[in-house]
Amino acid sequence: MTAETRAPRPMRADARRNYEKLVAVATESFLANGPDASLDDIAKRAGVGPGTLYRHFPNREALLDAVCVQWADSVAADAAPLLTAEDPTAALNEWLVRLVDHVGAFKGLASALLLSADRKHDTAWVLHHTSEELVERAKAAGGIRADVTTSELMQLTSGVTYACGTSKAMKKPSSSPERLIGLIMDGVRLR
Repeated sequence: MTAETRAPRPMRADARRNYEKLVAVATESFLANGPDASLDDIAKRAGVGPGTLYRHFPNREALLDAVCVQWADSVAADAAPLLTAEDPTAALNEWLVRLVDHVGAFKGLASALLLSADRKHDTAWVLHHTSEELVERAKAAGGIRADVTTSELMQLTSGVTYACGTSKAMKKPSSSPERLIGLIMDGVRLR
């Protein structure tokens, strides 16, 4: 076996801890300061030197990619039980509320992650696949109208995410995501 065909060696325990700490700190920093957050500050807050950061992530895009992968994994793990739930319409409702939480937590960073990271298609695929499957299951169970599309529900959910985020930013009370998604679901249910 040549050097080119060998599988990469697993990370040492300390390297794995540094990697995970860097991703966690980067997530916090990108959320607070946007995708242009200082990489040196991220390294310092993670308790490592800049060289360690750059050994793991040769550039900003690679670090954004790692944050994106972690986000996609979190969304997928959150969605998994809903894909097999007994009540597909309740599962769709719960997914839309969770989606508001996931995307809302990442504020404007979500689009930067989706547009900048090499693995953007993974996150977009998780969001689309889960939404599509839950919409189709709810339709098949007779829980929502047959003419409702996944795209329409995603647009409405994006509006809820925006409305909730704007209300928080302006420090004004708003209806909860659960209430707003409930109103949407009332509108798409079969009568």
